[in-house]
Amino acid sequence: MKKRVVVALGHRALGTTLPEQKEAVKKTAKVIADLIEAGYQVAITHSNAPQVGMIHTAMNEFGKAHQDYTAAPMSVCSAMSQGYVGYDLQNGIREELVNRGIYRTVSTILTQVIVDPYDEAFYTPTKILGRYMNVEEANEERKKGNYVVEEPGKGYRRIVSAPNPVSIVEIDAIKALLDADQVVIACGGGGIPVLEQDHRLKGASAVIEKDLTAGKMAEDVDADELIILTSVEKVKINMGRPDEEELGEINLEQAKQYMEEGHFGEYNMLPKFSASVSFIEKREGRSALITSFDKLKDALKGKTGTMIR
Repeated sequence: MKKRVVVALGHRALGTTLPEQKEAVKKTAKVIADLIEAGYQVAITHSNAPQVGMIHTAMNEFGKAHQDYTAAPMSVCSAMSQGYVGYDLQNGIREELVNRGIYRTVSTILTQVIVDPYDEAFYTPTKILGRYMNVEEANEERKKGNYVVEEPGKGYRRIVSAPNPVSIVEIDAIKALLDADQVVIACGGGGIPVLEQDHRLKGASAVIEKDLTAGKMAEDVDADELIILTSVEKVKINMGRPDEEELGEINLEQAKQYMEEGHFGEYNMLPKFSASVSFIEKREGRSALITSFDKLKDALKGKTGTMIR
């Protein structure tokens, strides 16, 4: 049987602007194609912070300029970003595979992720997005019940909650594609956050940490390995101190210890470790790899990267 892997792509693998994304995806497609050529079944998720911020700004500006249109909710902007990023990714990966003589369908699934309405994150929003606003615009946002934060000298920006993922609505479709040995892009940006109200799914004004959703998806599809591609080749502990250390291969207990000791930033490396630990401890034989996307090939050979087993 083929080894099943979930790959989480960070900002570096996608770029920020439309032209940057087009170019970044060409390099990212080669990395994914290497995995497929090596015999892996691959599911991919990705970040979307710059993209969803751009879409949110554009839609809100359009709504302001045209009185018959309203601003777009965060959940709608998240859905748009999944389609936009997925479109470039699936075409880039397909082209790279065909160039190598590999014929495999690559599909993007518009994915909703259920969150808990009582998640504490809804009371302490942390994710900043969108354009800078003046004080009048910021007050209008507050009147709508939204949170804003001031950046001195720059203006105000919208800030939203980042609740934990509870369940992936379209997980059966993701499993079906993987079982058919197809390449699937899903849970983009952590998934479209939704609240379950009886049989209805209602979009939530939030974003979900994509690494936590990647771990959840890896668990649900019974993956063998979780690969988180980020901006660093190896994770470091004791950052900025004389005893700063790069982590190579570590075990689950060491990973938990480093988390408890507070070595990782709450919005940077900690979600990656949390996702990895949760995924690994659910079944024997699993592993998680954290490295930069340009070093993945060497990391899979054990030459670099931070591996948790």
